[in-house]
Amino acid sequence: MKKAIVTGANGFVGGALVRELLANNIEVVAIDLATCSNNIPEDKLLTFVPCSIDSIADIEAMECAKGCDVFYHFAWVGSAGEARANCSLQLDNAKWTIDCLRTAHNLGCTKFVCAGSIMEQETMAAVYTDGNKPGAGYIYGSGKLVAHTMSASVATQLGIDLVWANITNSYGPGEISPRLVNTTLRKIIAGEAPTFTSGVQNYDFVYITDVARAFYLLGEHGHTHCTYVIGSGNAKPLKEFLLEMKGAVSPDLDFIFGDVPFTGINMPVEKFSIDLIREHTGFCPEISFAEGSRKTMEWIKEQN
Repeated sequence: MKKAIVTGANGFVGGALVRELLANNIEVVAIDLATCSNNIPEDKLLTFVPCSIDSIADIEAMECAKGCDVFYHFAWVGSAGEARANCSLQLDNAKWTIDCLRTAHNLGCTKFVCAGSIMEQETMAAVYTDGNKPGAGYIYGSGKLVAHTMSASVATQLGIDLVWANITNSYGPGEISPRLVNTTLRKIIAGEAPTFTSGVQNYDFVYITDVARAFYLLGEHGHTHCTYVIGSGNAKPLKEFLLEMKGAVSPDLDFIFGDVPFTGINMPVEKFSIDLIREHTGFCPEISFAEGSRKTMEWIKEQN
């Protein structure tokens, strides 16, 4: 891989990947909205192209976008918060993923690497378990599933390699979303005792630099029509992760378990396996959850 396109390049994961690619001397065409470039580094190997994801075909006429080997797709509107439950938006995201796939093919890219979510597997379990009543958050997972299944068929038709990566739960410096790690650390900083479910459901977290390195390696070595899990390789009940965080950053603060009802599906721990990405790329996570929690808390404090 000598040159890559990255959509959603200003986002949490997209920006981290851009830095990883540049560190490996790979030319990058970074795509995001015109007003979204504060997380994109300046570098002689980088070209920023302001473009809305619903107009991605416009880059096909741009000279800077030609000659790319790999097309990384991260742009996804409504990946956190209330927008996860917006049916129209999540279906649009799936359509825009197909648009990006076709653009990648038209530009001559040989590989399309897309960010999926572990929520895809959880959504399938939630919907197809008789008697279970899936919550609104599974609309986001459904959008990812639609994007994944359609991309697999379209990629076959086009003859482009499709590499799909389901991220477990990424976290680390730079994240500003209201997801679990970020929210919990901010409560700890404020001296507020965080409350959780009983925490018996299996979970995994993976630090942002490990996520970026995994995507870089998939661009280099990922096999077509394979679905990889990007995680820590140490999935376990959520409560164990949270107690690890508590011991690392706030041993004296109470963590309250059981006050929040759990309405999801408990996935078997083997669904979080990273064996395939290890086998195909040599990926090995480097940052433990305790160390990652400390690094993330330090970053949050620096921002305040």
